[in-house]
This record gives sequence, structure tokens and C-alpha cells, in this order.
Amino acid sequence: VTKFKMPANFRSLLDKQASSEALAESDFPVQSFKPKVQLPLQRIPGQNPRKVEVERRRRLYLTFDIAELLASKGIDSNQLMPRHYDPDTMPPIEETKDSVFPIYLPLKVFDNDEFDCRTPEEWISLGLEPGSSDRKPVPGKALLPTDDVLGHEDPKSQELIYKWIDVGVLDYDKETDLYLVHKTDKKGLVRDEEGKPILNGGITPEG
Repeated sequence: VTKFKMPANFRSLLDKQASSEALAESDFPVQSFKPKVQLPLQRIPGQNPRKVEVERRRRLYLTFDIAELLASKGIDSNQLMPRHYDPDTMPPIEETKDSVFPIYLPLKVFDNDEFDCRTPEEWISLGLEPGSSDRKPVPGKALLPTDDVLGHEDPKSQELIYKWIDVGVLDYDKETDLYLVHKTDKKGLVRDEEGKPILNGGITPEG
């Protein structure tokens, strides 16, 4: 048996083995990306384990893009938002294929939550991490104007361009049936003007 001798360049060898990959920072809880799976906790013979099925669906759902799915059906997302009627920009009746006036029906006409896998309250609760009283945002996509200033002043302006944008869902209002969302920054984080994570729907201890 020979005595173990530590190499003289041990520190440099250790540094080379250490991974230089930085863990991606996120303001979203890990469980907020997990799909809801209707499977028993105990595996039935011939059926995938629950954890395997959850991971498979999570990866599958991450490959979906709502803008691409709508575009494949010939739907222009920018046309989904109602705009002010401007008679000066209306094309002549000879040039229109369908009708003189743009066709628009509000989303609530088609909105049906009968087959939703989670209630709005369950979606929001995904922001709660075990052992923490703070509720983090939940990841989502929202059809929002690219111009925030004009979008707040006049959301029906003809000049606005609407796109599906990554957001953090902060809260839900049961009376109006509306969600409060906040656009993510370039790093995919949900931060306030001071660069701090937005928690509990943006409500601070001071109210």
C-alpha cells in the first residue's frame, strides 16, 4: 500500500472539473410548470408511473406555442383585439372579401371553463411554495400591446400591435373574472421598478 499523495496542481484540476454552467434564475416556483395528471398515486401494472407521465406532459406542453397554433389555423393574433372604427381607413366594398365591417365578437362569448383542469384559484395557488407564506407569480402568456404607454392610454388604438407575451400571473379577481399579469423582463423575471421580485400580487406589507 502506497501513501496517497495529493497532486501539486490539485486546485487547478478541481477548478476544471467544476461546472461553469450557471443555474438559471427564475421568479416562478418549480411546481407551477407541472401539469395536472389524473393518475392514481400507486401505479397500475402496464401504466406509466405518475412522475414519468407528469414529466412527459411538462416537456410536451413546453413545445406548444399559442401564437404558432393560432397562425397554423389562419388566425392573426393582432386581429383578436377590438379597435376603434375608422371610416377613413375602410377599404372599398369591391376590395373586401367577406364584409364591409370587421368581424368581432368578445372572447367571453366563446369562453368555457367546463373542461378546465384547474380553477382560477388553483392556478394562483401554484405560486405558493412549501414552507413559504409568500405567493410567487405563475407563468403564463397574455395577448398584450407591445407599446405599454399607448396600450394603457388607448388599448383600442389602431396604431397598437398586439402579441402573445410571457407574463407572470400575479392575482385573480373573482368578481370581474380577470387576471392581473406583469410582463417578464429580458431574463424572464417578474420584477418591480426597483428590480425586486413581485410577490403576493404586488401587495406590500404597507398595502
